[in-house]
Amino acid sequence: MDHSNESATRVSRKRNGKGLHRRRFLGGLVGAGAALAATTTAVSLIALTDDKNKASAASVALTIPDLLTATTTNGVDVYTLDMQTGTSEVLSGVSSTTAGFNQSFLGPTIKVTNGDSVQMNVTNNLGADTTVHWHGAHVPAKVDGGPQVAFANGETWSPAFTVNQEACTLWYHPHALGTTAEQVSKGLAGMLIVDDDSDASAALPSDYGVDDIPIILQCLAVDNAGDIKYNLTGYQSSTLNFPFLVNGVNADSTTFTFAATKSRLRLRFLNASLSDIITIQRNDGSTLTQIATEQAYLTKATEVDSIRLVAGSRAEIVIDAADAATLDAVITTGWVRGGSGTYSFLTISDSSSGTPADLPSTLNTITRYDTSAFTARTIKLTQSGLNMGINGVVGTTMAAMKAAEISTTVGAKEIWTIANSTQLEHSFHLHDVPFQVISTSGTAASGVDLGWKDTVEVIGGGTVVIAMEFTDYSDDTYMYMLHCHLAQHEDEGMMAALMVTAS
Repeated sequence: MDHSNESATRVSRKRNGKGLHRRRFLGGLVGAGAALAATTTAVSLIALTDDKNKASAASVALTIPDLLTATTTNGVDVYTLDMQTGTSEVLSGVSSTTAGFNQSFLGPTIKVTNGDSVQMNVTNNLGADTTVHWHGAHVPAKVDGGPQVAFANGETWSPAFTVNQEACTLWYHPHALGTTAEQVSKGLAGMLIVDDDSDASAALPSDYGVDDIPIILQCLAVDNAGDIKYNLTGYQSSTLNFPFLVNGVNADSTTFTFAATKSRLRLRFLNASLSDIITIQRNDGSTLTQIATEQAYLTKATEVDSIRLVAGSRAEIVIDAADAATLDAVITTGWVRGGSGTYSFLTISDSSSGTPADLPSTLNTITRYDTSAFTARTIKLTQSGLNMGINGVVGTTMAAMKAAEISTTVGAKEIWTIANSTQLEHSFHLHDVPFQVISTSGTAASGVDLGWKDTVEVIGGGTVVIAMEFTDYSDDTYMYMLHCHLAQHEDEGMMAALMVTAS
């Protein structure tokens, strides 16, 4: 069934003013979200607000991550990634110890095409165990990059697989037990783009860095010495800064610029923050044209007021270059508790000529599931003191997750109720296959929420019902994961194993 009612639902928003709202918070910071919820009284925060007019700031061209070039051997495209440490100025004027892929912070963009045979040669030079997860990729469990395949410093991991999904925007990042928040916050993240030969892909902008633009958004917590904080436990009466980064560059006092040389641009947004929610909107209040959710094109280009991205989420829009735009990011804090505000982060100017062709009337066909015969499960997001869990199990060891693993088979069709029994915000992510959102706290999905997803917001005390089909890949040894993508919650145990075996 082709859903043509996606434009019916628009996300309302509250303005927090135009321009920059920087905040520094002093005192009362108690650490991860679990600690916040465990207290019986609200945490006291003293805000020192510094509002600046960014119109007077110097214009800085948007940094575009490098596109990684593959070497081809016997028909296999081989991509080389070196996980390394370094230093960067994530806080203006202050040097921080960071990490990245092939560089000191973040990583290059990898672009593949459906049907490609690829191999990722990943060398660990971090001084600690790690993994690399291809977030949103439909791949065999053995190469998914979960904590079961962690590899040591000095080792090279070389997963090989065939790209097996339609065009979408994915990303890659570490996924080892107990260290995901630390390693991602230090900068280990990069975008992974999947292309295909569909009519929609042929009609949409696809020239990387020219009219197809990656936008990696991050909110960090950094002390005055430049130390990036991934766990704030014990930082009583400490002054912290909360820089906002765009493609790895501090955006606190800068609105980046992009001079369009093509008549239409495609922007791919990734929220690579540990926990913060980022809402994208136009500074002038007009609509955005969304074309994709995390896992696929929408059925058609859809006008929305804003795009709300929880940690780990992605979305794609198109902008006609002649329609000059400044984009705002409205940040709602997660466990960091301090970086809220509105940032005008990108101004697009038009130096192109010509008028873009009309967008296709149809981008994709999405057949909605009839879930009447689906197998039902309830996945509870739980908390006990400082421990997070799924179905009451604290997933901080492979043994604990193995003992309580969720088992299914290839070909199984399931409907899950994700029930948040905590009062904390969570970002639920499922490895292996995409899912459809059926309802959120009893309200049926509509608009862009009818698109294919792999990450979804679950508010405190709320429920989200999702449906999926497990296709293609089975394994009796290697597991996929399902977890909260607020990375500190994942590290604290809100992660479970998913075993998909042969039918």
